[in-house]
Amino acid sequence: MTKLESYLIDASKNAGISMDNEQISRFDLYYNMLIEWNSKINLTAITEPYDVAVKHFIDSLMILKYVNIPNNAAVIDVGTGAGFPGVPLKIMRPDIKLVLLDSLNKRLIFLQELLDSLGISAELVHSRAEEGSRTSAHREKYDLAVSRAVASMNVLCEYCMPYVKVGGRFVAMKGFDCDNELKTAKQAVAALGGKVSNVNKFTLPDDSGRAIVTIDKIKSTPVKYPRHGSKIAKSPIV
Repeated sequence: MTKLESYLIDASKNAGISMDNEQISRFDLYYNMLIEWNSKINLTAITEPYDVAVKHFIDSLMILKYVNIPNNAAVIDVGTGAGFPGVPLKIMRPDIKLVLLDSLNKRLIFLQELLDSLGISAELVHSRAEEGSRTSAHREKYDLAVSRAVASMNVLCEYCMPYVKVGGRFVAMKGFDCDNELKTAKQAVAALGGKVSNVNKFTLPDDSGRAIVTIDKIKSTPVKYPRHGSKIAKSPIV
């Protein structure tokens, strides 16, 4: 048994997540490819087996504890980077129809090789977040949009909410102390057609605090959103 597998088994039990041997092996392969590719392109600053097991893999999978994802749901991971949380979710829930969106083609090349090696499928989209949702192929097409991207909540909502169909949900992975951020984002959530339904706070096995914010899409996002990326950054909805 590798270090990653050992840490992952312990951490998943601690978190109340059940994994079979095939899933554990896939995560081990994911870790090895992540480290190999990280020497060529910048994918993650977290590289130790324990840290990857907890801060990337288990953190991503906590969505499954707090969000009910329907069978065969269409899921988009906006700004997926090295594949978090989308690929871990797909390993555990192969039924979901997954789309991984990122603005950097090098990361998508890594993800395609990763998916091929893991024997799982997902659609890869090379696009900036605010551009992808302006296309008919992706606007309001998803049951669930997820993101671990580092951005304030009001900015993240404008990037992600336009992908979600009415009746679907946007799940944002945030730090434990996200209350003020949520207050600031209240206007943005409403303007984009959403309503915060749950804020689940938890502690990972390494004692770091995290939060999963679930926003229900209750009405269609106005066509003026998302704005150009520079406008979103300079003048977030408040």
